[in-house]
Amino acid sequence: MREIIFDTETTGLDNRADRIIEIGGIELFNHFPTGNTIHIFINPGDQKVHPDALAVHGITDEFLKDKQPFAEVAEQILTFFGDAKWIAHNATFDMGFINAEFARIGLPPILPERVLDTLSMARRKHPMGPNSLDALCRRYGIDNSHRTKHGALLDSELLAEVYIEMIGGRQAALGLGMVGKSNQAARGEMAMEDDVMIAAVLERPRPLAPRLSQIEEQAHEALVAKLGEKSIWAKYANLD
Repeated sequence: MREIIFDTETTGLDNRADRIIEIGGIELFNHFPTGNTIHIFINPGDQKVHPDALAVHGITDEFLKDKQPFAEVAEQILTFFGDAKWIAHNATFDMGFINAEFARIGLPPILPERVLDTLSMARRKHPMGPNSLDALCRRYGIDNSHRTKHGALLDSELLAEVYIEMIGGRQAALGLGMVGKSNQAARGEMAMEDDVMIAAVLERPRPLAPRLSQIEEQAHEALVAKLGEKSIWAKYANLD
């Protein structure tokens, strides 16, 4: 299963007028980072960075002057995301801007079923809050001391760690299970099934010795005989 944890920075809060100026994302496969990332700064055209937004991310109009407009990087973004799930913290905000940018250049929107909002997840899991990214980092013991300002790629990296913890931590990502009768299963190797990495389970070449002694088995049979034909033990014996 392929997922992209991403974040955006914008010129302001209104996706009808404000624009995306940075997008960052990291790829997960079966909940493990693959090392593939995307990080792009974007020229917002005539739209200036609002002072309140500047205080959050520190990205200036001067810095953005020589960057490509969204229309020129849209294909790169879509190629990186591919058919993966789009995952963001407060995804309604980010997807509002993403789809507004796509609409401006005549591209279809990303549908809601392809989006997962980690803020909604956190609110269900921790209803008493707080559930900001910084608060969740503290809750899960994730070091965010280097986060002095918001940045799309850094926030994506932190969110990936938070997301993995919220779905059960590293052990939830192991994807252990049984595979069919294949060469991999016979050797006990890792295999792929429906895009999920799973581990084959080897059969023992020699069964383990019984844990019960013959005396204990005889005592059990004697006890079952006293319980009568309607006992649950008798029913199990009949199944044999």
